[in-house]
Amino acid sequence: MTPERSNRGTRADGFGPDLPHGRWRAIWLAWRGVAICLVLMGAVAPARAETARRHVLVLFENNRLLPANVLGDRGITSALGEVDRSTEISTEFLDYPRFSGAAYVGTITRFLREKYAVRPPGVIIVAGDTALDFVLNTRAELFPQVPVVHVGVASSFLASRPPLPEDVVGVPFAQDFAGTIAQALKWHPQAKHLVLITGAAERDREWEQDLRRAAGGFEGRVSIEMLAGRPMAEVLKRVAELGPDTVVATPGFFRDGAVSIYLPADSVRLIAQAATAPVYGPFVTFIGTGVVGGWMTSFEAMGREGGAIANRLLDGQAASSLRLPQVMPSALYVDWRQIERWGIDPDAVPADAVIQFRAPGFWQTYRKEAMAVALAFLLQSLLLTALLLERDRRRLAQSSVDRHRFELAHASRLAVAGELTGSIAHEINQPLAAILSNAAAAEMMLDRGTARPGELKEILADIRRDDLRASEVIRRLRALLAKHEVVRQPVDLNDILGDVIALLNAEARRRRIALSARPVGETITVVGDRIQLQQVLINLIMNAMDALADTPEEQRNIVLSLEGSATDATIRVRDRGHGITAEHLPKLFDSFFTTKRKGIGLGLSIARTLVEAHGGTITAESAPGEGATFTIQLPRVAPGGSAWVGRS
Repeated sequence: MTPERSNRGTRADGFGPDLPHGRWRAIWLAWRGVAICLVLMGAVAPARAETARRHVLVLFENNRLLPANVLGDRGITSALGEVDRSTEISTEFLDYPRFSGAAYVGTITRFLREKYAVRPPGVIIVAGDTALDFVLNTRAELFPQVPVVHVGVASSFLASRPPLPEDVVGVPFAQDFAGTIAQALKWHPQAKHLVLITGAAERDREWEQDLRRAAGGFEGRVSIEMLAGRPMAEVLKRVAELGPDTVVATPGFFRDGAVSIYLPADSVRLIAQAATAPVYGPFVTFIGTGVVGGWMTSFEAMGREGGAIANRLLDGQAASSLRLPQVMPSALYVDWRQIERWGIDPDAVPADAVIQFRAPGFWQTYRKEAMAVALAFLLQSLLLTALLLERDRRRLAQSSVDRHRFELAHASRLAVAGELTGSIAHEINQPLAAILSNAAAAEMMLDRGTARPGELKEILADIRRDDLRASEVIRRLRALLAKHEVVRQPVDLNDILGDVIALLNAEARRRRIALSARPVGETITVVGDRIQLQQVLINLIMNAMDALADTPEEQRNIVLSLEGSATDATIRVRDRGHGITAEHLPKLFDSFFTTKRKGIGLGLSIARTLVEAHGGTITAESAPGEGATFTIQLPRVAPGGSAWVGRS
């Protein structure tokens, strides 16, 4: 019997027995898991170290409500976030001077040590003299190797202490009490008294010493009164009694003589409200509390400087290698409302002063709106100027057109007069011949001695009538030919038709044409120039006469008719000529268009121009073989309408 084959065998590489497939897979997976964990731990460790390195602890000496702390914290946070937004910022407040003493210091030290034992900061930023003092005294117990950046520490405080360790750095600020007092006396040259106010806390006493040193330089200039460590009620009573020859300088205080706790800005606000003299102070947070101003350093700028230094330390730069300014810059801050309140000359405020609460002027408030209005006004002015220039140009052009039109109309009248020369001569010769005959008859009667008075009167009456007839012909001709003022006044169209018929009757008879008018029984009044309206009708009638030249004599008739409605007056001129072709009708009133062999094509164009100048219209209708009809429509007015004068 063949023995049974065992499941165990040797490995293919010959270094040992082959493991069952499932067991080997389990071991392999276990080792792979261990390897992955090691890799992950190696990757996480630097990340944790990096996170720890970007942790900043900010320690303020006062409480979180102090305005200076609010501004300083804003500057620190802004500077740290500019480099790395992932920087972790922890903020603590010592709440000095409300709490102090060795027991309190020990409690705070243990609290901070235990709180940040697992998560220590990479840099500590201390804000204020007391916070720096606290860290220097407890550093060995807290974070001995962590660099420290100080912010808002007075240069006088640092000068009173031993040199700082190499890894404790920062830029101090100078409390310029002397500069603030000098500025106050400059703005109030009448001042003879200087009142200095401080409190009873330890910091208040330090400020008192600073104030005394600063005021010492003005002892010959003003008398000095120090209100230090007094109860607030006493301080307020005293400042309410001050005269106009006094100025007040104060850094505020944390605690008064009655052991009441204040924020410096709050204490200054109470003092400024009660004071009958201008109050000056050294801190930016005082602006808006009632102080006039002073030489100050921005707490936000201090915070930004401290945050920038912390960024460099977090990036690995050694504190000892930093090159920092000796002191933070200061500027003159003023409350413009107090400048006005105390009658300070605005011109005395330096141009580089930081001015707050000044009501913006019109330009600052409404600059965009004012610029928009100014631009719109400028555009409107330019547009208006352009329109005025265009109006003047059009007036000149219209005047030129009117002048040429009137000259052309006058030339047209002269041309018509030339055509009427024969008939006009005949019209004048007839009365002159009659006058001559009557004069000869009267002379013969006188020579014979047979003249009777009655007969002589009849002869003289005939002479007078013929003379008036000749004079009327000459008058109408002169009126037609002369250049005259265009007088648009109410005229009766019945009279105009009668004048035209009288003027052209002789020419019509000469051409063997029947010329007639159909007036109406009522007065039809339009506002117009009599001569120009006559010229229009004469042009139309002369054209009609020309159109009848080749027609049989019995068809040669021209009829003028007049109609009136409530708003319009209508004159029609009809002839029985050959008519006008449909092809020529649309161009009939165009300049220089004519169907006559000797015409120049201006008569109807001038007629249309004159009619339109009177606010009317002129149209032509025709049917071949039935003659043509020209219709003039003019606006009708009541008798006595308005008049207008021009030149023709």
